[in-house]
Amino acid sequence: MKVTLLAHTPMPEKTVAAAAKLCYSPAEIGTVLDGLTEEKTAGFVEMLAEIGHESPIEHASFTFGIEGVSRALLAQITRHRMASFSVQSQRYVSEKQFDYVLPPEIENDAEAREVFERSMARAQEDYDRLSAILSEKHKLRLMNEGADERTAARKAEKQAIEDARFVLPNACETKMIVTMNARSLLNFFRHRCCNRAQWEIRAVADEMLRLVLEVAPHIFANAGPACVSGSCTEGKMSCGKAAEMRAKYAAMKGQDK
Repeated sequence: MKVTLLAHTPMPEKTVAAAAKLCYSPAEIGTVLDGLTEEKTAGFVEMLAEIGHESPIEHASFTFGIEGVSRALLAQITRHRMASFSVQSQRYVSEKQFDYVLPPEIENDAEAREVFERSMARAQEDYDRLSAILSEKHKLRLMNEGADERTAARKAEKQAIEDARFVLPNACETKMIVTMNARSLLNFFRHRCCNRAQWEIRAVADEMLRLVLEVAPHIFANAGPACVSGSCTEGKMSCGKAAEMRAKYAAMKGQDK
């Protein structure tokens, strides 16, 4: 798994502070950025967190490149609907030698790993076989319709992998570009940094948080699972490790020094 911060709003915290300043003072658009020193910027951002005024932080957005993750993770992360996603397509990109994500619990058990790897190999064989069968079928049809052999072969492969992909497993690796504004990211971290979140998306969320802390530390000063800034919201399903989680995220933010 690899997460890269590809781009973000220039001066994200100053942009948020300017929006907050406009809300609470007789500032003019042309001068709203004036006087926003580092100290005053931090003050505005901290004030927003204290009073729970979250809309100004929507003006800062962050774009991530995420790779080496499973299609299972894709199904989870796209539930966060206040975001933009661009995902490598299995419809247009062939999976002739697909990589896959190996869950740690399976990796650490020899018998389970053997079953898993055998299943991955079988999925690859079935995908390749289906692609070959369907490609030949489509190629013949296209040539009968008047296409030359080269053109028919190219189009046939695209049509074949569209259906062959149905045998690919959730473990199949994918990559994506994801953009969220800061408010959506705080919500994302609240749910996905939680100790009860699935291990893969929790690892992605932690890395995303680590990256945004480098460019917007005040916006994300209280980011993390619910127990970091308040009480656990998991009720009877709580992991019971609130103190450990607070220590973990305090260390990530350098707040334990």
